[in-house]
Amino acid sequence: MNLLNVDTIHETRTKMEKYCPFISPETEQADLIHAAGRILASDLSSVENIPPYRRSTVDGYAVSSMDLGAASEMLPTFLTITGEVMLGSDSSGLKAGSGCCVYTPTGGEVVTGADAVVMTEYCETFGENMLAVSRPASPGENIVQPGEDIRSGEILLRKGRLLTAQDIGTLAAAGFSSVPVFVPWKVSIISTGDELVPPDTVPGPGQIRDVNTYAIAARSIREGLCVVRTAAVKDDWESLLRALESAKADSDIIVLSGGSSKGKKDMSSELIEKVADCGVLTHGIAAKPGKPTITGFDKESRTMFIGLPGHPAAALMVFEQILIRIWRGQTGQSEERTVRAKITVNVQSAPGRRTFQLVTLQETDDTLAIPLFAKSGMISPMTRADGYFEMSENQEGVRAGDLVHVHLWK
Repeated sequence: MNLLNVDTIHETRTKMEKYCPFISPETEQADLIHAAGRILASDLSSVENIPPYRRSTVDGYAVSSMDLGAASEMLPTFLTITGEVMLGSDSSGLKAGSGCCVYTPTGGEVVTGADAVVMTEYCETFGENMLAVSRPASPGENIVQPGEDIRSGEILLRKGRLLTAQDIGTLAAAGFSSVPVFVPWKVSIISTGDELVPPDTVPGPGQIRDVNTYAIAARSIREGLCVVRTAAVKDDWESLLRALESAKADSDIIVLSGGSSKGKKDMSSELIEKVADCGVLTHGIAAKPGKPTITGFDKESRTMFIGLPGHPAAALMVFEQILIRIWRGQTGQSEERTVRAKITVNVQSAPGRRTFQLVTLQETDDTLAIPLFAKSGMISPMTRADGYFEMSENQEGVRAGDLVHVHLWK
């Protein structure tokens, strides 16, 4: 197939999205304690007010603010201590006001008759039940009202959210013990090349360590996908065919990294044509980096195929632009995080191709985007980059001082 007959990234995604109904993500209930890192499958609303009662934000004394209108250090107001709120116990029998107060710890319920809590720093006890207060209090001071944190019926978290530890804490406070989440797509990553060796091997002549397997696996996990298999396979037809057929049995996505560029060892397109009943959908995309990209689909096994370029930066970029974007769309996730930044130098684009430029960010009076120019195949720019910006197929480039949208890696 002629690599000049390429699709745009949008056309490539559209062709693959046509088959998404075959692998539409399922949902399941996940125990809350194991839900971090999962993607929420529906909006979740609170069924109660949080807090459910008036709660003190400090250690102090629940009072009626009217009792303390004239209180000062020189002339404190004296109140009678009528009780103490015990956390976890019923406080309904305690009352404040009319010259009375109740000791209330942080988080304790504010008793009837009180409309403020005075911090212990402004109080001094005398004997067993007398309190001197040296400052006035305002109504509502140091009190969280019922529902002030979260109101009953309020949406806590929306569908498509990648759940964090903070989210789990909020859900626990709202009484959730399990939540609906998407079942992650299962991903197999097969890197090809006679030159590949594992990271713990010292490369011999003509050899390189396998980078793409680990980078693509890490990116998949970061996005809530499930990596079920990784393999580095020699450029041998039968070995690759067996690897693909085996991966079809339990994978929603098969990522084939390397072997997609034009050359005598290019077997990716022929292999995908053989193992995928819908054949090759795209062979070559109008993008830099990433032109030698292949996609396909197999209806029988409901498996999506993507052949990525061998260069790590290009492989990650294409994976992000196609597979991750599709996954996010299928699970209702918002677009990736972006920031507006001012480009520091002129940057040319590749004519007729969507161009991706790695940048580092620097905070001054403005957010600056400093391009990282590197030769094809270099790995270190991926680590130094905070993200990248895009230039469209019809754009000649950007000039120093132009504002660009930087897509953040993190």
